[in-house]
Amino acid sequence: MAKPQPAALDETDLELLAVLTRDAELTNKALARRLNLAESTCAHRVRSLRERGIIRDTRIRVDEAALGYPLQAIIKVRLANHTGPKVTALFDALARIPRVLQVFHVAGVDDFLVHVAVQDATALRDIVLEHITTHPIVRGTETQLVFELRDGAGLLARSAPSGRRNGSSQP
Repeated sequence: MAKPQPAALDETDLELLAVLTRDAELTNKALARRLNLAESTCAHRVRSLRERGIIRDTRIRVDEAALGYPLQAIIKVRLANHTGPKVTALFDALARIPRVLQVFHVAGVDDFLVHVAVQDATALRDIVLEHITTHPIVRGTETQLVFELRDGAGLLARSAPSGRRNGSSQP
């Protein structure tokens, strides 16, 4: 099977993506102005990035705690067997569970990591007992509470010029 090749992106495409990943709500006019592009060129490039699947979607992020779900956890799921159709079916089922934020199918001791946001410990227990361990291919689970979550720098972060770190002009 051939390995997918990275999309051909020029510096302008990368700049567009970097700005949009920080502020997806920018209007085309504001985006074009920020990057010194004609509005029509900017709109065409963004449309092309969407059509090529480089921009997959645009989402609004919510504050889980503000909506009444202050407790986040990662539930590690280990499987008893790994037949393709059963693994795929479980993956789909995990993603459909209410309060699941993300599901990762991973290599290693664990097979899935399920990131959830819930109102309390009882709701967390219920997800594990009523939605995860009920699947016959699940051998076991382990739950870890999330104390704090921070976004990473992302794919398009640029490193600071030499001599400048964390916004400081001090070498």
